[in-house]
Amino acid sequence: MAKSFSIKRLPGFSTIAMMTFFVLYLPIATLVAYAFNSGVSVAMWEGFSLRWFEAAWNNDLVIEASVRSLKIASVAAVLATICATLAALATTRTAAYRGMTFKYAFINLPLLVPEIVTAVALLIFFSRVKVWTGYSGLGYLMMSHAAFCVPFAYLPIRARLESMDLSLERAAADLYATPFKAFRYVTLPLLWPGILAGLMLAFVISLDDVVITEFVKSGGQDTLPTYMLGQLRRVVTPEMNAISTVFLLISLAIVTVFFFLSRTPEKDNG
Repeated sequence: MAKSFSIKRLPGFSTIAMMTFFVLYLPIATLVAYAFNSGVSVAMWEGFSLRWFEAAWNNDLVIEASVRSLKIASVAAVLATICATLAALATTRTAAYRGMTFKYAFINLPLLVPEIVTAVALLIFFSRVKVWTGYSGLGYLMMSHAAFCVPFAYLPIRARLESMDLSLERAAADLYATPFKAFRYVTLPLLWPGILAGLMLAFVISLDDVVITEFVKSGGQDTLPTYMLGQLRRVVTPEMNAISTVFLLISLAIVTVFFFLSRTPEKDNG
């Protein structure tokens, strides 16, 4: 009996894979290593020290920008995930009809359009809203990030819905469950891993965004990425490495937590 094809058995696969990981992670490893540099250079090692982590911790501007980034990313991720969940349900729990492909492409349009185009469009739109309302708070950044993050949350949620067995939902309907109760007690528990994945993606994308933030934010509304960008234009010290290292650890922690949370309901189709 012929063996099934496996790309791992192709000549050079392991070598190419290792080279790819090396190229991807060497810059990150270098950034983390120089966060512990005792000197002021980001290119010359002068000894081990935690001084730059202490400097970042005692920098009020860094703390303020970090808290603002987490606040914006949390609200934007929740809003984007809610919208993405509703959109995924509307495009999967219905019979196919003319225009569905267009709607699918329309929802994912921010993934195809250059981010600078989205940023300029949001700038024009919200600049008029600011004039009409007189409000210039963080709400604009939260809504802008949410709008941009919707397709990132939509894709894993839609993928989860498409892979779910419809027999349980049909059984709930046969037992006279209302559509809301069927969603609450059947669909939502099965969909939860996809929602968590979408929420995680939206949060990380919002936390990392620079372009849209730079265009939409008002004075004094720097997030951590825009603050770091401003500092890099003036002077580069390992403090930037220390801040990046902390946020890298936060991102890894979030991914790890969501990974284990999303594994718990995996017996739904079992």
